[in-house]
Amino acid sequence: MGWFYGFKLHLIINEQGEILSFCLTSGNVDDRNEAVMDSLTKEIFGKLFADRGCISQKLFEKLLKKDITLITRAKKKMKNKLMDYYDRLMLRKRTVIESVNDFLKNICNIEHSRHRSITNFLVNLVSAPAAYSFLPKKPSICYSSDTPKGISCLVD
Repeated sequence: MGWFYGFKLHLIINEQGEILSFCLTSGNVDDRNEAVMDSLTKEIFGKLFADRGCISQKLFEKLLKKDITLITRAKKKMKNKLMDYYDRLMLRKRTVIESVNDFLKNICNIEHSRHRSITNFLVNLVSAPAAYSFLPKKPSICYSSDTPKGISCLVD
């Protein structure tokens, strides 16, 4: 795609919009990187809804060993596989993740680009998810009491 300078913040959120885990990498690190996924999914279990950038058979098998089911939409050239109806509906709700990103960027001011020191950058980066956790209303998915537990969503 060309050159890129900056950082990526990888997030895992739950269905209530709460941040469960996050990891900071340089901008050129692949989303399917094993070190990134290992640090994000240390204490996570259940279903992990991700975007198409996380599709990898090796990653899928590794997460399955940790009792995590990776669910993504198929790429255009991939064969369609049967997917549970509930999983298909929940995959549509990935927009909640984008809303969390929007909250972090605009309300918690995480996208500040003129830091004068690395310490200032890291303090701003860690304080934004902390401030987000205290917000009274977070983007969330409305679900009934019979919804299976252990559903997480991944943002990159």
